[in-house]
Amino acid sequence: MASPAGTRYASVMATHNNSDPDAPIAALEEEGAVYASETGQAEAETGFGVIQRAVATLPDKPGVYRMLSAEGEVLYVGKARSLRKRVNAYAKPTGHTNRILKMILSTASMVFVTTATETEALLLEANLIKQLKPRFNVILRDDKSFPNIVVKSGQFPQIAKHRGAKTKGDRYFGPFASAGAVNRTLNQLQKAFLLRNCSDSYFANRTRPCLQYQIKRCAGPCVGLIDEAGYGELVANAVAFLEGKTSKVQSELAEEMRKASAELAFERAAALRDRIRALTQVQAKQDVNPQSVTDADVVALHSEGGQCCIEVFFFRAGQNWGNRAYFPRAMRDCEDEEILGAFLGQFYAEKTPPQMILLSAAPPDADMIADALTEIAGRKVELLVPQRGEKKNLVEHARRNAKEALARRTSENVAQGRLLAGVAAAFGLERAPRRIEVYDNSHIQGAHAVGAMIVAGPTGFDKSQYRKFNIKSADLTPGDDFGMMREVLTRRFKRLMAQEEADADADETPTHPDLILIDGGAGQLSAALETFEEMGGKAALEGVTIASVAKGEERDAGREVFHMPGRQPFALPFRDPTLYFLQRLRDEAHRFAIGAHRQKRAKAATATSLDEAPGVGAARKRALLAHFGSAKAVARAGLADLEAVEGVSKNLAKKIYDFFHGEGDG
Repeated sequence: MASPAGTRYASVMATHNNSDPDAPIAALEEEGAVYASETGQAEAETGFGVIQRAVATLPDKPGVYRMLSAEGEVLYVGKARSLRKRVNAYAKPTGHTNRILKMILSTASMVFVTTATETEALLLEANLIKQLKPRFNVILRDDKSFPNIVVKSGQFPQIAKHRGAKTKGDRYFGPFASAGAVNRTLNQLQKAFLLRNCSDSYFANRTRPCLQYQIKRCAGPCVGLIDEAGYGELVANAVAFLEGKTSKVQSELAEEMRKASAELAFERAAALRDRIRALTQVQAKQDVNPQSVTDADVVALHSEGGQCCIEVFFFRAGQNWGNRAYFPRAMRDCEDEEILGAFLGQFYAEKTPPQMILLSAAPPDADMIADALTEIAGRKVELLVPQRGEKKNLVEHARRNAKEALARRTSENVAQGRLLAGVAAAFGLERAPRRIEVYDNSHIQGAHAVGAMIVAGPTGFDKSQYRKFNIKSADLTPGDDFGMMREVLTRRFKRLMAQEEADADADETPTHPDLILIDGGAGQLSAALETFEEMGGKAALEGVTIASVAKGEERDAGREVFHMPGRQPFALPFRDPTLYFLQRLRDEAHRFAIGAHRQKRAKAATATSLDEAPGVGAARKRALLAHFGSAKAVARAGLADLEAVEGVSKNLAKKIYDFFHGEGDG
């Protein structure tokens, strides 16, 4: 039986405290060892006997179990409403699929953790699957967060795209299926409601309207072109629209436009007309807007040839906010219902579920999953498999999309396989590469320097593996591309060598590249080879081919020259598909590096000296800038002047004064 420490750990995992991912695993290993000794488990024995002895001492409580091989490999992680009943099902010698039977026969030990609730069991299972990647589990490989639209709190709220943790007091609307869907909606909402999208620091430092005001996408609150009450009305209309009250908002705007026309205020009437048109375009972008569904996710699965695709459609406020396809890793003989159940647990472990989830099949333990999601959401969540009507049509529509997405992916994988085979031939690899890493740098005369790594493999670009590196070396000459590349490769491969031995599933998700491509010529290649030599020579490059790709004459695409150690520079035929593929890899690395550089540069452009001042957060920064007008004026202000600012205490005023006048602690 699990110790209280195990239950406390499950509670911690339920709150997603993953600051030290190795600590919870170690805690479970320790508890599992205690349990194994209590059951007198024989080290060499595997199969039904191991499980039958475990059942005898298991409690009738919710929890999570792990099945381990004789070598300590985690075979499977599962949750249960009753550990005793669930594990007892494995102890019976009949009624198992080939996959389950193979898993049982490989099991040499089991680890159990009891939890206070079924919700804790669901969240703990999802976290352990993500960390351990057991080979008999269905694994959701793309689980990045979804973008939302946020209307921030404050005097003049900002409307923006948001990912990640939510701030108390802000209003969030979503999820949207992609950043593109959010950007398109925001673009039209800004036209319709004229809400600002600039950062607080940029807003606080404006002395005249920016371009957004000039192109009629902002009401200009930064310079007093609209008062707080008028801006608040715009915010209320935007929130009402995002909550689904579209008809009400449009009718109110239409009434305002009619009054403006009657008063011969034609310019105002034209502006209102443009806002109504923008709202109409937002609704037109939503594609299918169901009548009977206001807040729901539609989840449908299609499996074929040992592969599967799950399509998820998001409906919020009666509007279709997009869809996304997922391709979970599952054993070939997994039933659709089992895959859906595993998907739901992992998918909603860190996402707020909607009121209703429409499914193409009922998963095992559907009641338990629904209860757990209800507890996560703080309101009732229904799992439905509709049999008729509009809801069934929505599920069938999602299933068709899943089928088409799987067909496209299968076709793309075949084409990708041919291209990777061409890469292997071009660079003399023994087999088609499973992981290609491409590196590039971006800077302007050495300022805001960023290194970037993109990853591609049999399924195309793997954006979850992309990495950017803020160049930290202080002794680099500005614009030293070779030095930047050395730093990037050193940081990347030192971390890889430290982590690679702990990789639990290297065959499925390799982290060691087969091919490294560097954007540059012979100089960049030499810098990379020197870096690897310093880190251990051939040991660091074992099984890895490294090459650089340089632009050809007049920097024309198609004239690229490739450099490899021990080989003369060479080019590929002008119309070779492999050349086009390598160009795409190089261009993707270039795009990602430039994007990271622009983000860093934009952040620096809006930074002020106040950002470094101790005790000055966003609210106090706004107060100081509003009082003095600029960061320079704050720096020149006397102690008494700082103390006069609302919200600034005498102690904080002294810290700010000392910060700017060099009288701090150093």
